[in-house]
Amino acid sequence: MDNKFGSFIDSKRRAPRSWALRSLVLLLGFGCAAFLLLGSYAHPCILPRTNQLSKTVLHTSISRTSSHWQAPKDTNVWNLVLVNPWNPLPEDHSISLKQVGSGQAVDQRCAQALQAMMDDCRAANLSPLICSSYRTQETQQSLYDAQVNDFLSQGYSRDEAESMAATIVALPGTSEHQLGLAVDIVDQNYQILESSQEDTPVQRWLMEHCWEYGFILRYPEEKSDLTGIIYEPWHYRYVGVEAAKVITQAGICLEEYVGATAKAVPDSLS
Repeated sequence: MDNKFGSFIDSKRRAPRSWALRSLVLLLGFGCAAFLLLGSYAHPCILPRTNQLSKTVLHTSISRTSSHWQAPKDTNVWNLVLVNPWNPLPEDHSISLKQVGSGQAVDQRCAQALQAMMDDCRAANLSPLICSSYRTQETQQSLYDAQVNDFLSQGYSRDEAESMAATIVALPGTSEHQLGLAVDIVDQNYQILESSQEDTPVQRWLMEHCWEYGFILRYPEEKSDLTGIIYEPWHYRYVGVEAAKVITQAGICLEEYVGATAKAVPDSLS
């Protein structure tokens, strides 16, 4: 009885210390989360734990696959700038931002088209939500580092973690979000960034109509070997209506388009 009573007293005496320790751990956890989310235009959508991603090393070159395309006359235009793992953000890149929602902003030259697309999607009784837009270098770095740490915690080596992370969160300096022409749009009723996002009413509408506003689904399925990024049925990139029409109709990605243009543009999208 005495031993039990003594143990009871000791546990009560230790309670404040245990409570304080738990509080400290919680505060540190919240602090880390805040660090990742704070800053200009962070990434509030939910990223699922990527514990089943294969250990695929990024390709070091991009192959041109089709003989039915010819190089465009001019790719040195603002809306066709190619940014991917092999083509970093131009050193002289500058941007004038325009707010398009709470904490979100894009290059002002595509803001009106984006707003029209969002308005028309809502007019179709849907609930699109921009969860990521322009990102600073610092924000991109923190997101990439967090993804690397996630893989490290799963037992991958540093090289494996960094290579795999780069297929999910672009290396800082190679993200279209830093270009200001890309947005991540999700269904407000389902805000998880995973492949099943494609089945939401919002994504079905966007995939059908985004070209009308000059946007493309930037990382389509089965194009990862060309883009260097996994399938993302939520990431849209502004390229202009003319380019968006060709890319959508031909079922190609931006890498293929800027390497060659269509000899004839089908009229089925008009």
